[in-house]
Amino acid sequence: MNDTGRPSPEALLRAAAREGRGRLKIFLGAAPGVGKTWEMLTEGHQRRAAGVDVVVGVVETHGRRETGALVEGHEVIPRRTVDHVGHSLGEMDIDAILARAPALVLVDELAHTNVPGSRHPKRYQDVEELLDAGIDVCSTLNIQHVESLNDVVASFTRVRVRETVPDSILEQAEIEVVDIPPDELIERLRDGKVYVPHEATRALGHFFSKSNLTALRELALRRAAQAVDAQMLEHVRAHALAGSFAVGERIVVAVSEHPHAAGLVRAGKRMADALRAPWTAVHIETRRDQHFSDRERRQLADTLALASRLGASTASIPAVGVVEGLGGFAKDARATQIVIGKSHRSWWFEARHGSVVDRLVRTIGDVAVHVLPSGEPVASGRKPERRRGQRWGQWGHPGHYLGALLMVAAMTVLGRLLVEVIDLGNIALLYLIPVMFAAASFSLRAGLFAGLASSLAYNFFFLPPTGTLTVANPENVISILVLLGVAVVTSQFAARVRAQADLAGASARQNAALASFSRQLTAAATQDELMQAICAEVARLLDVRAVLLLPSLAGPDLAAAYPPEDRMDQIELAAAQWAIDNEQPAGRGSATLTASDWLFHPLRASAASGRGVMAVLGIARADAGDPVRSDEVPLLMSLLDQASIAFDRMALEEENLKAQAVGERDRLRAALLSSVSHDLRTPLTTILTAAREFRTHPSPDLVETIDAEAQRLNRFVANLLDMARVEAGALPMKPEATDLFDAVASAVHDTRNALQGRQIDLDIAPDIPLVRLDPVLLHHCLINLLDNAGRYGEPGTPILVRCRRSPGALRLSVIDRGPGIPPGQEKRVFETFTRLEGSDRVRHGTGLGLAIVKGFAEAMGLSVEAANAEDPFGACFTIRIPEALIIRHLDNEDMP
Repeated sequence: MNDTGRPSPEALLRAAAREGRGRLKIFLGAAPGVGKTWEMLTEGHQRRAAGVDVVVGVVETHGRRETGALVEGHEVIPRRTVDHVGHSLGEMDIDAILARAPALVLVDELAHTNVPGSRHPKRYQDVEELLDAGIDVCSTLNIQHVESLNDVVASFTRVRVRETVPDSILEQAEIEVVDIPPDELIERLRDGKVYVPHEATRALGHFFSKSNLTALRELALRRAAQAVDAQMLEHVRAHALAGSFAVGERIVVAVSEHPHAAGLVRAGKRMADALRAPWTAVHIETRRDQHFSDRERRQLADTLALASRLGASTASIPAVGVVEGLGGFAKDARATQIVIGKSHRSWWFEARHGSVVDRLVRTIGDVAVHVLPSGEPVASGRKPERRRGQRWGQWGHPGHYLGALLMVAAMTVLGRLLVEVIDLGNIALLYLIPVMFAAASFSLRAGLFAGLASSLAYNFFFLPPTGTLTVANPENVISILVLLGVAVVTSQFAARVRAQADLAGASARQNAALASFSRQLTAAATQDELMQAICAEVARLLDVRAVLLLPSLAGPDLAAAYPPEDRMDQIELAAAQWAIDNEQPAGRGSATLTASDWLFHPLRASAASGRGVMAVLGIARADAGDPVRSDEVPLLMSLLDQASIAFDRMALEEENLKAQAVGERDRLRAALLSSVSHDLRTPLTTILTAAREFRTHPSPDLVETIDAEAQRLNRFVANLLDMARVEAGALPMKPEATDLFDAVASAVHDTRNALQGRQIDLDIAPDIPLVRLDPVLLHHCLINLLDNAGRYGEPGTPILVRCRRSPGALRLSVIDRGPGIPPGQEKRVFETFTRLEGSDRVRHGTGLGLAIVKGFAEAMGLSVEAANAEDPFGACFTIRIPEALIIRHLDNEDMP
C-alpha cells in the first residue's frame, strides 16, 4: 500500500503512458438533440480562432441548417468511400487525417459502427489510433451508448442500444456535459429540430418521453461526476496531495472472519446505493490470520465473494494492526465513510490498548466512522465457542517458550563463567539477547516470557543472597525492574519489526508470484500453451489441482489440467456450466452447488469485446479441503484477472489474424476479379474476333493470332492453378538430378512464341554441376521469369540468362534491358497480384508470375530475389540454389 506522503507509482506510470498521446474531449448528452454537435463545432471555431490547427474528420448534420452552417469555415477531410451491399457509403478517412496531421480533429458520434471492411469495426477505435498519433480529438456521445449503463437504460426505455463504447474511453477523456431540460428537448423535437416530423411523432411516444429523458439526464450527470471524481483521485495520487477530497462519497467496509461481517457488507451496499457512491470491502490481514480455522477462512472468503456479487471492489491488505491497515487503506482510497462492526476484543484488551473505533477516529481524521452491531449477543452464562487450537494460536506454540527458556539458561551459564571477570550490571545486559531473539523469532509473548525468565534467573543466580529469590539490596530491585522493563520494550519493538518483515516478505512473494505468472502467460504462443501454463502456475502457486474448461454446445469441455485429468464428474460439470451461464463462482467454497469438490471461477472477457465467459478455471485441494484459504483469495483474484486478460489477448490476436486473412482474401479476390476481367476477356475477345474473320476470310495470320491468344489464355489459367497450389501447399515434390543448361534451354523453347523477336543470351559455364531439384517446378519458375523479362524489357532488346558460382551457392539469373525496379520495391514485386511502375509496369499481366516463382522456389528449398543489374542495366531476378542441393558425385539415387 502506498504511503500518502509520496506519489503513487501506479498513477505516475499511467501519467507517463499518456505522454505523447492526444487529448480526448467528449461532449456528453442525455439524448439526441441536446446540442452536442453544436457545442463541438463551436469549440472548434474557438480553438481555431486561438491559432489551433483544426479539421473536421466527420460531422453528421442530420439535415439541420444551423449545424451545417457551423461546419462552414472548417477544413473538412473528405470521407473515404466504402462499397457495401451495392451501396457506396462514406466513412472517416483515418489515413488522410494522419497524413494531414492536424492539432485537433472533430469526430462526431463516437459510438458509430463502421461499414464492414473498414480498418476498425468501431469509430472509437479510429479515435484511439488518432490519439496514439498525438492528435487531439473532440467527439460526441449519448449516455445510452456507455457500455456499463446499457442494461440500466434498456430497463426503463425498453430499447436495447447496440452501439456502445467501453467505459475506459470515458475514464481517459475530458467530459463536458451538454444538457437542456426535458421539456425544452421535447419542444425541439416537436418543432422538427431533431428528427423529421413523422420520426419525431414516433420518438415522442417511445424513447423521448419525459420520464425517460429525466432518467437519462440523471445518468449523464452522475456518470460525468464519477469520471471527474476518478480523474481527480488520479491527480491527487500522482502528486501525493493530502486530504480525502470529499467531493463525492467513497465508502470502505471493513470485513473480518466473523459471520456478522456479511451483515456489514449488506449495510455497506445499502449505504452505497443511497449515496450512489463507489464502495470497497477490505479485509486487513494481520498475524492472527495465520491461526484461522478452516471455518473462519471459508467464512471470510464467502463474505468477500458476497461483496463482489453486490458490486463492491474487494481488497485484502497486509498490515501490522487493523487500525494501521484500515487507516492507511482509507487514506489511499480517499474514503469519506468507513463501516466497521463492533469489536470482539475483551474489555481488558481495550482498556490497555484503546478500542479500535477510538484509535481509528484519532488516526483517520476527517472521515465518518459507522459502527454497526456485531450480531446476536452471547446467551447469559454461556461462553463463546472456542475454536480448536485457539489457545495455542493466541499464546504461541509451546516450543517457542521452550526455546526462549533454553536461551535464558545458556545466558545464565555464560554469566556464571564470566561473573569473576565482569560486574553484575554487564551480566544483566546479556539477558537482553534471548529477549530480543525470542521476540523477533517467535512472538511478542515469547519475548515477554523470556524477559520474565531472565529477571528471575538474574535474581536467583547473581544477586545476593544467591540461590534464593530474595533481594537483600534494594538497589538490586531497581535493576530487576529495569531489566524487565527493557525486556518488555525490546520485545515489543522486536515483535513489531518481525511482523512488518513477515508482511513485507509475504507481499514480496505475492508480487514475485504474479510477475512470474504474467511472464509465463506472455510466453505462451498458442491457446493450448496458454491454458496449460495457467493450470500449471495456479496449481503451483496455490498448491491445488487445477483444470480449465471451455464453453461448448455440448457443455464444458475439459481443455487443460494439472496434474493431468481425463474426465470430470457430472456435479463438477454442472457447477462449471452454472459458472459459465451466470458468470459467477460455483462449487465448493461458493454459494452454489457446494457438493462439488471443485471451485469454478469464470474467466470473463472485457466488456468492450462482448465475448462473455471465455473459459472456467477449476481448483481443488488434494486432501478434499477448501479449495482456497482466505489469505489466498487476493492472490487467486489477481491470477484470475491476469488469466482473463491473457485469454482476451489471445482471442484478440486470433481475431486480428482472421481479420487480416479476410482482408487479404478480399484484396486477392478484388485483384483476381480485376485480372480476370482484363486478362481473360482480352484474349477471349481476340480469339472470337479472329474466329469470325477466319470464317469469311481464312488466313494463316488469323490462325497464328488464335494460337497465340489461346496459349496466352492457357498460361493465364495455368498461373491461376499454380498460385492456388502454392497457397494450398499442395506441391508434389519429385527432386532429381537436373542439368541447369538443359532446364534453361527447355524453358526458352517453350516461351519461343511469347519471346518472338527477342534474342536469348545464355551465359552458363559448361562445368556448372548438376543440382537436385524438381525439374517441373524449376521449369515453371524459368518460364515465368522469361515471360516477365519479355513483357517488361524494352522491345527488341536481348534477354540474358546467366549462372554463376558464389560462396556456398549457385546463382541463376534472368536479366532484361528495361527501366528496372523502382527503389524499395524489390520484395514487393513477389507479392500476389502486385503491379508496379518501372520494370514491372504491367502491360498484359496478372501479377501472378513472380509470386508463383517465389512459391515454387521456396517449396524446393531455394530463394529468389530481385534487384537492378548494372551491366546490362535492367531488372535482374535471381534464383539462389544452396550448396546442399548441388550434386558433387552421382549415386544410385541420382541415376535416371
